[in-house]
Amino acid sequence: QVQLVESGGGLVQAGGSLRLSCATSGHPFGNYCMAWFRQAPGKEREFVAAVTWSGGSTDYADSVKGRFTISRDNTKNTVYLDMNSLKPDDTAVYYCAAADRWGIREVDDYDYWGQGTQVTVSS
Repeated sequence: QVQLVESGGGLVQAGGSLRLSCATSGHPFGNYCMAWFRQAPGKEREFVAAVTWSGGSTDYADSVKGRFTISRDNTKNTVYLDMNSLKPDDTAVYYCAAADRWGIREVDDYDYWGQGTQVTVSS
């Protein structure tokens, strides 16, 4: 079993930045591809970004490409999401997820989830 705990959410003005962290425990962290999803009120959960086991490859949703950066530190069993140039449309609960495969963006394809952290961007 893999446990995921997100942190770093909060309230920020449009144009600002936040860094989300996801600390993991359980199975070896390096066995999993890691991803961030988000869910806004009244909307379905959507893919944001993913990173491979080694951190060598990344994947981003078009809506965040160029503004968000996903990274991981396998020595700390932690994955990060650096969010810059935030917009009110980025307001959502952000979830960390783990999967044993790469190149997937569907919610159902991910095996483990954190509890989420709220990000609110004011205009």
